[in-house]
Amino acid sequence: MQDLRARGERRGAQRLQAEKAGGLTQAIDEPASEQSFFLPREAGGMTLFLVAAFAIAAVVFQGLPSTTTISLALASAALFACGSLFARTERQANIGNALRLATVLVAIVLPMACAGLALALWVGEGLPWQWAIGTMVCINAAAAALFDMRIISLFCSKIASWAGFAILVPATATFAAVIAAALTLSLIARLEWKAAQKRRDAREARERVAARAEDILRSFEETGQGWFWETDRRGLLTYISPKAAMVLGKTADQVVGRSLSEIVDPSQGAADAERTLAFHLSARSAFQDVEVRAATSGDERWWALAGRPVYDSFKNFCGFRGHGTDLTEKRRSEQQVSRLAHYDSLTGLANRVQMSQALEQILAAPSGRERACAVLMLDLDRFKHVNDTLGHPAGDALLKQVAQRLERAIGQAGRCGRLGGDEFQVIVPGHQDRSTLGHLAQEIIASLSQPYSLEGQSVVIGASVGIALAPEHGANSDELIRNVDLALYAAKDAGRGVYRFYAEDLHAAAEERAELEQDLREAIAKGQFEVYYQPVVYAANEKIVGFEALMRWNHPRKGWLSPAKFVPIAEDAGLIDRMGQWALRTACADLARWPRSIRCAVNVSALQFANPELPTIVANALAHSGVAPSRLELEITESVFLNDTSGTDAMFKALKRVGVRLALDDFGTGYSSLGYLKKAPFDKIKIDRSFVQGATEEGSRNGAIIASITSLAEALHMDTTAEGVETLDELELVRLLGCSHVQGYIYFKPMNAADATALVSGNLVAEADGPQSARAARQNLLRRVVIVHNGNRLNATLRNISESGAMIEGLWNMPAGSALRIEFSADKSVTAQVRWSRENRVGIEFHAPLRRRADGAFSVLKGQQGPSASASGW
Repeated sequence: MQDLRARGERRGAQRLQAEKAGGLTQAIDEPASEQSFFLPREAGGMTLFLVAAFAIAAVVFQGLPSTTTISLALASAALFACGSLFARTERQANIGNALRLATVLVAIVLPMACAGLALALWVGEGLPWQWAIGTMVCINAAAAALFDMRIISLFCSKIASWAGFAILVPATATFAAVIAAALTLSLIARLEWKAAQKRRDAREARERVAARAEDILRSFEETGQGWFWETDRRGLLTYISPKAAMVLGKTADQVVGRSLSEIVDPSQGAADAERTLAFHLSARSAFQDVEVRAATSGDERWWALAGRPVYDSFKNFCGFRGHGTDLTEKRRSEQQVSRLAHYDSLTGLANRVQMSQALEQILAAPSGRERACAVLMLDLDRFKHVNDTLGHPAGDALLKQVAQRLERAIGQAGRCGRLGGDEFQVIVPGHQDRSTLGHLAQEIIASLSQPYSLEGQSVVIGASVGIALAPEHGANSDELIRNVDLALYAAKDAGRGVYRFYAEDLHAAAEERAELEQDLREAIAKGQFEVYYQPVVYAANEKIVGFEALMRWNHPRKGWLSPAKFVPIAEDAGLIDRMGQWALRTACADLARWPRSIRCAVNVSALQFANPELPTIVANALAHSGVAPSRLELEITESVFLNDTSGTDAMFKALKRVGVRLALDDFGTGYSSLGYLKKAPFDKIKIDRSFVQGATEEGSRNGAIIASITSLAEALHMDTTAEGVETLDELELVRLLGCSHVQGYIYFKPMNAADATALVSGNLVAEADGPQSARAARQNLLRRVVIVHNGNRLNATLRNISESGAMIEGLWNMPAGSALRIEFSADKSVTAQVRWSRENRVGIEFHAPLRRRADGAFSVLKGQQGPSASASGW
């Protein structure tokens, strides 16, 4: 194979030279093209033969011939001596046909004619004619050898050599013999010329095919797509492509002479013995697509080898010859495809397929102990808002950071993956205690709820977690995933940012939720919602100055439903925007019928606020109803600042250009930051009811908070509204602390539009009516208790207690109205209902008042030594 390559390179150089030759010169990239010239390069070789022939003739003649004869002999030898010079002249690129013919005449015809004439004259001087004829035959034989396959040159030399005898013996028979010889030679020359031409054409065709094949193979090698190899009968390499040797970090000469197995990594042999390279080499059998790893010291490279045994004409084994192709990129692509099939391309976590396989593998274990595991399902809260406001690239960056935090929180305890969108899953193998899983879930929620930095902006999201246990909550993956989804829905319904274990009653809750979502869609289509209005009273003169619009739903079958029950479902289902627009139009229409001194506040959800068309929607509602923009007040919660962007500022500016008033609702209950008060053009701050309730209790800090808010609002030229005022002492306190407006049951409960219209048709004076105090004194303490809710056992801390209720810490976002059982000890427990919830604290009301012992302590608090010196509000 090396010889073939060398010949190919040599022929390539010859073709380049032939292209420069031009004229009658043929391409000389094949050996046969040399015969296209009349003179061989070795034409000077006839000189010594002629000298020797005439010298022997002189010995036979026993003397020297005449001067003429000697002159002719010397002229013949001299002309042949210049044959090489004539041959080079003929091969010059710019030589013409006439000069080539002149060269033939001088270099072939003339010296042969001189030689023949010299012998003919010598016969006349006494040289035996038999010897002269023999010498002439020898000279012609030498010429035939010199002019091999050059029919024209050979023909001219023979005619010229015998012409001398015809000239000296001018007989008719002589000339007839010369003519007959010429004709015979012409016929033979013609036939030989045709035969030679056919042989030459066939040889040139074969060599063109061979050269083309060599060019193709060489081009194939140079592209790097494949390479060739050859071994001898001992299995030693006799040829290898330079490209393949370069991959091994060697030159072709360094690899030649080594065994073929030395270029293969021995640790990567095929599992099937019949497919291994060693087997095929020893069996002398053809093979193809044998995948091997190259014996490289750097990057991993893979080859596919193919080969076949080679035999000579006597059927003797000569070795193997074959080719190889590079599989490295193909293998990398296959690995990438495999990775994409099992890993999430964005976060690098396991994807849904791999997590499903891992769970099925655990559940299919032969031992019951090995089949135990826990599945945690996570859903990010407010992630859609990030996508809507900052764009999908920012959402992708957020998901990457979430994945990193999740992996750190899980550590070696389990395996986490991304199922798609903002949904993640964690599998914790082995039997796990509920308290351990609860602690892990809480750690995940806390970690994912920390602020994120995206494109130089701070973003806060949350997470809800559902937990299911195997085999307790499902013996197969489908059942387990369905139940953990229900647990996740329960966590989201509980106010988000919490975790929930699966409980049997969640199936009914999920069905109820799905049914309620469908009913919501029908209610929107059929107009089943109503807007109720709760009056807002100016604290200084107790006059009604406005209303807050509240959405109410009288379900056809279930009666009046709390907004806390259907609003979260409407937000998840994407219905809140339609409901909000309807409430806005309805409130504006009712406001148009009231006195111009009355304002109306309408709540705007974070999803509505993210809608770029909100200013247009508000302007259209005002224009359609004919209400002055200053009479409409939009209440916006702090959640719109979780993703504080330029779009938020632009929305505030657009709303202020419309002319409406803006109120900051539920101030201090969310992720508060005083920074946005500098930028957001609010006209009012609403103090949440959680600060008002319990503010009159001894030791409560709520009063100080309210005072701070009112002072801040006054400095910023903003009004304040105290929400949820229900008792006379609370009313007195908020007035004393400087609240400009009051809203709560102490004055009015929410009412329908007809009652509100009737109310504002009077003198607008409100009269406080309610209890003096909200509850009995509380006992402050710090005690660990167990809370049972929906079958879940949660550890919590009892912070204060009274005969009618208590405050418990450690229950995150427990929804109001939830039924609980509080276990004070193994044999002491009571049932209660959640009255309020704020972050990880809840206020509960016992179903039955607690009894006290003779020493004043509660009987359920076994071992408690009585009240402490301080008290705390809730």
